[in-house]
Amino acid sequence: MIFLFGSLKNKLKEAVSKITDKIYSKGGIKEDIEPNETSDVTTSEGTTDTEKTTIQCSNNGKNIETKISYEKESSSINTVKNDKGSAKSEIGFFDRFKLMKTIKKVLGKEVVITEDDIEDVLEEMELELLEADVAYDVVEKIISSLKEQLVGKKISPKENPEEVVINALKKAIEDILSQNKIDIYQIIEEKKKKNEPAVFLFVGINGTGKTTTISKLGYILKEKGYSVVLAAGDTFRAGAIEQLEEHGRNIGVKVIRHQKGADSAAVIYDAIKHAKARGINVVLADTAGRQTTNTNLMDEIKKVARVVKPDLIIFVGDALTGNDAITQAEEFNQAVNIDGVILTKIDADAKGGAALSIAYAIGKPILFLGVGQRYCDLMEFDVNWMVNKLFGEDENMKKVISTERDF
Repeated sequence: MIFLFGSLKNKLKEAVSKITDKIYSKGGIKEDIEPNETSDVTTSEGTTDTEKTTIQCSNNGKNIETKISYEKESSSINTVKNDKGSAKSEIGFFDRFKLMKTIKKVLGKEVVITEDDIEDVLEEMELELLEADVAYDVVEKIISSLKEQLVGKKISPKENPEEVVINALKKAIEDILSQNKIDIYQIIEEKKKKNEPAVFLFVGINGTGKTTTISKLGYILKEKGYSVVLAAGDTFRAGAIEQLEEHGRNIGVKVIRHQKGADSAAVIYDAIKHAKARGINVVLADTAGRQTTNTNLMDEIKKVARVVKPDLIIFVGDALTGNDAITQAEEFNQAVNIDGVILTKIDADAKGGAALSIAYAIGKPILFLGVGQRYCDLMEFDVNWMVNKLFGEDENMKKVISTERDF
């Protein structure tokens, strides 16, 4: 099973644990027993050998009511079924008081964090983040941000050291991911007011999933009520035109094509003319995958960008290639000044370095993430989602990722 961003998530968790241990080592640890504020226990009256209690617990904002019966002077706990088939517990007389108390680990005294306290942990963290495919510049930014936030920080016994470290790390990552957001729907609406189509040009190397990504975006735009036409600008790869036409049939969108080997700019230009003549809202233009070392093909994509004058140039990168995706994005950005990024195969990315690094490396936002093999499996990128994914649970992602296929 692939755990999304699992490697990066574990590296961050380990760093938090090590820094927290350093703080406790410096300040000492004591245990504080206090009432459990999330539990409200009421006991029914008039019972003899067996008493019943109702415990209302708060779980992620939802109230869950559990009925528990216990025998006096008994410490055994058993699980039984109630008449509705749901589980209930039989809990001993003394055990029930454990539900009303929590043991909290706290600092023994106030701690002021120094650079010496965390220097060795940050050095380890630097190497571990690089192993998770996080770009070097991004690693340095995270380390610098943590030092700035934590060195000289006073932590009192009333504070949770782990929360302090996690919040500092979250802020560092939020700063890295927070590039200027692009609202593609606003761009489409503004072009509609001028009776012109919005033109999005897709670029990238071979095999990153450009054609499929274009089809996914076409499907999503159509679901939102926009009219779309696809331009088969990849006239180089064998079967590329036919592949896009198959996707077009599947999602109910017309494809403008020329013969194999035709001029890519001419194909896209014709698609734009077609869209203008028929009042179509969006042109999604495919291009041939190309290595940035191929000077002729890079010159061609520069020409396409000059002729077409797209509203957005979108780089499509494969998250599984890690730092290679970042290098490719930088080189395409230098060639044609890309506006944003779509990362594919996020559902199979166990490291997470590319998703964390790519926006910071080129100073351009991630627009969408490819999360599966259905046409609807393209999710808008959200910084808060990424941060929560790295520090939280997988429940939301389970709802997003599907093993079903449309193609």
